Amino acid sequence: MHNSQDVQVPFGPQHPALKEPESFLITLRGEKITASSVKIGYNHRGIEKACEERTYIQDLYLIERICGICSHSHATAFAQAVEEIAGLEIPKRALYIRSLIGELERVHSHLLWLGVAGHEIGFDTLLMYTWRDREVVMDILALLTGNRVNYGMNTIGGVRRDITPSQAKEVLKAVDILEERTKYYIKIATQETTIIERLSGVGVLSKKDAISLGAVGPTARASGVARDVRKDDPYAAYGELDFKVITSDKCDVYGRTVVRVLELMESYKMIRQILKDMPEGPLTVRAPRKIPAGEAASRYEAPRGEDFHYVRSNGTEKPDRVKVRAPTLANVQAVSKMLEDRYLADMPIVIAAIDPCFSCTDRSIVIKNSGTRNSKTIPWEVLHVQSIEWYKEHKGIDFSALNKKYAKSFKI
Repeated sequence: MHNSQDVQVPFGPQHPALKEPESFLITLRGEKITASSVKIGYNHRGIEKACEERTYIQDLYLIERICGICSHSHATAFAQAVEEIAGLEIPKRALYIRSLIGELERVHSHLLWLGVAGHEIGFDTLLMYTWRDREVVMDILALLTGNRVNYGMNTIGGVRRDITPSQAKEVLKAVDILEERTKYYIKIATQETTIIERLSGVGVLSKKDAISLGAVGPTARASGVARDVRKDDPYAAYGELDFKVITSDKCDVYGRTVVRVLELMESYKMIRQILKDMPEGPLTVRAPRKIPAGEAASRYEAPRGEDFHYVRSNGTEKPDRVKVRAPTLANVQAVSKMLEDRYLADMPIVIAAIDPCFSCTDRSIVIKNSGTRNSKTIPWEVLHVQSIEWYKEHKGIDFSALNKKYAKSFKI
């Protein structure tokens, strides 16, 4: 219930503690958060629609650019869906290579998150250390794929590059270095009083709430939910790998930290298994240019959680529909619950704890009027002015000067 003492404060879409354009409207009573809501849509790029106008191979590279940190995750999820529709049997060596790149990407993502988390609580030394170690894994990814980001490793039917024995040796050397440094981070996370006290009891999400709100990835696992697509619905080579699903019953930001640092150790173990047991054989199978009519759903355990791709084919060389549900879209539902009865100062680390990627998440929805058969096309200039009017009405910000400027330039 709204109280006369309550104050509403916009957090974003531009804010020094939130590196991506997203808006949280929070209600404060003193320093305590009594209510919060999230508004997405500031970074919509129209990738799903753009996929309908391009071939499957072109889409593969477009899909990869949904997220720089999870580029291999999206490309693999999309490729798996297309391959299922086409009835392709992917060579085992290609599946192992996909898993190898996926785990290296997970290491990169978790190290990046650990540094960001340290930065959000004022522990910038941790940021410097972990981002130094990111360079180790990014150099390995560049060695294997040719790129530090957006690796371009996948193709429909397999992978584009092989792993040579000399490259495998370099990967193992890097894993040895990273494992030793990660042991130090585990020691910090589990013994450093400052971190434990700052993160414990912050951003609480019970197991019941995690399940009901559909949380995924480390966010869910830190609330005691043993949910991991690599175990629940194995893909690529994960059905043949020995690893544990890391969980915690802490249900807070501290638990999410512990889950991620321990998952790093599991990734190192899997990388060694993949290189040791990688089978010989081809890298690809021939895929048809025109994919037969059909549809498929693909699941992938991205570093942030379950990545879901839906692809529908109409029998041509271009898809009829592509739908992406990135893990942040699942986890962002829980943020309001995590912020309940917390202090304003906790907000940056609570949001950061789900490891959000809003460029993955943002969507634009066109609502058709009931009873009409044709949707109305809104020109960009009209949409621009409408958005200014909307914020003037809902945010209490006077954009009248900008409104007049754009109205005049667009002659509306």
